[in-house]
Amino acid sequence: MSYGCVEGFNLTGKQVRKAFYAIQKYMTEETRLGIPVLTVTESLHGSVHDGSTIFPQTVAVGSSFNLDLAYLMTKAIAVELRSQGVIQTLSPGLDVVRDLRWGRVEESFGEDPWLVGQMGIAQVRGYIDGGVSPMLKPFGPGGAPSGGLNLASVESGERDVRNIHIKPYEMAVHNTKVKAVMTSYNSWNGIPNSASSWLLTDLLRNEWGFKGYVYSDWGAVAMLKDFQRTAKDDGDAAMQALTAGLDLEASSNCFRALEELVKQGEFDVKYIDLAVERILRVKFELGLFENPYPGSDMPEAAMRTTETVELSRKVADESIVLLKNKNGLLPLNINTIKSLAVIGPNANQVQFGDYTWSRSNNDGITPLEGLKKRLENKVELNYAAGCDLVTNDTTGFDEAISAVRKSDIALIFVGSSSASLARDYSDATCGEGFDLSSLDLTGMQEELIRKIYDIGKPVIVILVTGKPFSIPWIKENIPAIVVQWYGGEKAGDAIADMLLGYTNPSAKLPFSFPQSVGHLPVFYNHLPTDKGFYRQPGSPNRPGRDYVFSSPDPLWAFGHGLSYTTFEYLNADLSARYLQPTDTLIIKVSLKNTGKRAGKEVVQLYVRDIVSSVVTPVKQLKAFAKPLIKPGETKEVVLKLPIQELALYDIRMKRVVENGEYELQIGSASDDIKLRKTITVGTQLARNDGNTQPAPPDIERILKDPGKKITVRGYVRDVQVTPVGGIEIKSNYSGLTVKSAADGSYSIRTVENDILTVSAEGFRTINIRVDKQKNLNIKLDYSHD
Repeated sequence: MSYGCVEGFNLTGKQVRKAFYAIQKYMTEETRLGIPVLTVTESLHGSVHDGSTIFPQTVAVGSSFNLDLAYLMTKAIAVELRSQGVIQTLSPGLDVVRDLRWGRVEESFGEDPWLVGQMGIAQVRGYIDGGVSPMLKPFGPGGAPSGGLNLASVESGERDVRNIHIKPYEMAVHNTKVKAVMTSYNSWNGIPNSASSWLLTDLLRNEWGFKGYVYSDWGAVAMLKDFQRTAKDDGDAAMQALTAGLDLEASSNCFRALEELVKQGEFDVKYIDLAVERILRVKFELGLFENPYPGSDMPEAAMRTTETVELSRKVADESIVLLKNKNGLLPLNINTIKSLAVIGPNANQVQFGDYTWSRSNNDGITPLEGLKKRLENKVELNYAAGCDLVTNDTTGFDEAISAVRKSDIALIFVGSSSASLARDYSDATCGEGFDLSSLDLTGMQEELIRKIYDIGKPVIVILVTGKPFSIPWIKENIPAIVVQWYGGEKAGDAIADMLLGYTNPSAKLPFSFPQSVGHLPVFYNHLPTDKGFYRQPGSPNRPGRDYVFSSPDPLWAFGHGLSYTTFEYLNADLSARYLQPTDTLIIKVSLKNTGKRAGKEVVQLYVRDIVSSVVTPVKQLKAFAKPLIKPGETKEVVLKLPIQELALYDIRMKRVVENGEYELQIGSASDDIKLRKTITVGTQLARNDGNTQPAPPDIERILKDPGKKITVRGYVRDVQVTPVGGIEIKSNYSGLTVKSAADGSYSIRTVENDILTVSAEGFRTINIRVDKQKNLNIKLDYSHD
């Protein structure tokens, strides 16, 4: 039979090259039409075939905020793929993940659609320039599955789908020559994405102009009958998928039923013809009919060259995030340290991440190995695992505690572990199909950290992980915390050099860290209504509002990441203050390295639509740059903002750039804004500074005619008529200030024509004229700025 594509995921690079050549030779020389096959593989962070270079996982690439590295990485991967006989790779993944319980967090560039889209564009271009056809996956709303469970349904409105979930796909389709898209397993609002004509035809092809072919995720067509149950049998499933716009079925055989359905007159052959036309078109465009043997110009499979391994290391270096560094504990000074304890289940175990060919220490560098190589016996290393990642076994605690007691500082490597595609799925806590109901560290890892902390030695925690975890106790108590997303085969060397100061960390968080699973969702670009109304967070033993015993804030927000040097944001110059939707704004940011080390800083531009016809996020990332700046040097960083990127979907779901004011926020993280500017789009409106303070009272008028002395009493309440205590009420006549009692009551001695200024943190300040009223109740609005 003639198949559309073939794969061999569990073969070595050399084996798959030989197999693909033999299959292609048969297809082109021994079949009736001689149509070449699409040779397919996976390569999210390196070819999945044994012996290939193992690059850092997708989440690590997103953390680098380095588009050049993202491009170079996939261009290098493409060379290895071609040498293995591959023409089509099932990569990159463009899910915008909004539920951190989902195991596939590690396969995403982040929580922000702009970051994901820009990274996707860079990687698509890298693959194409390297001679391999990339495939965007998995297309459809998928990054917010119900309960965080893999393949679970997604329920959301079309506005969210367009603005968030499929925005990166739109960016990639419009800005690259990508020829293939894979459907996702999920259903969205009751419609399976693999059978959605709105997604696959109306949107992807008719609206975006995509000319390539659509490939099903593995077994997705059969799932229409076995899992989602919208189809009664194979034929029904095949008809649903094909008529929706899905062209090539992978890993199930429902399309085989179509031949008989056509013969019986129950299905129109035009849909089959259309799918065949799309697949053939791509095969012609890829040059398979002229040269059906990808990589035939290469004498052998080119894998793990010096250049690709060095590139993997560069990505690893720029993907390590320094979360906390109290009193400059890091980098470690080996001249003052005699011994280090290296502790934890990930201290002497490689963690490459899902969609790779190995989980063996033989194929990479562990943190312990990296430290040994770099220290060269200058510092004593005392190693103990302490515990594993999944069980409640604490029998290793004593050995770990003993190692710490005889050491100056403890390095504790904890985190997660992911499976190896088609090979080893044991004890995985992260990756496809390995979702978590809690985001606490698994097993006894946090208990191990607490026991070591109690010893009293300086402790540094390193999360080697594919996803964020909830670690509030660790944040509060541990002086230095590092995140190393799965860092590829040179991860151990990279983390050793970062800890010892040979590398200056420059990565930023592509995902916000939640305080607990109950704080989800925790993404930064939320709507202004979605992080509380009262802004009176509680804490243990001190009830408050909105959460009675907590704040809704993240532990660390998107974009956060420290350096061993410091940067000062001096100024931002705009090319214009008044713009039209067709314009592009140029922002020049003056940035100075005020520390003693050269370092890279990710300059981030966020935009807030001040007033919009529909509710829009509090801020949205729209540009970033990552310059290298020497100590004492000031550099001008140029950011470009096409005003079209400020478009929203209005109440009629029409995409428009609305006239009005937009606040530009420039900083080093989504919650660390250094500079603010305002631009106006369309009509030149009067500028609003966003100053919510009322006009000052006319003190001279009050003094000129104060009236009689009176006592004013009343109650202070919020907009829901709840009494509010602790509110300051100030007489502008005398300067006297009182505070409302717990029941909201207050009493103040003043004059008949006084103006009272009422203020408190979390509320809008207001001025109220007494106007001879002895009973004056006050209503306050919460401040949401």
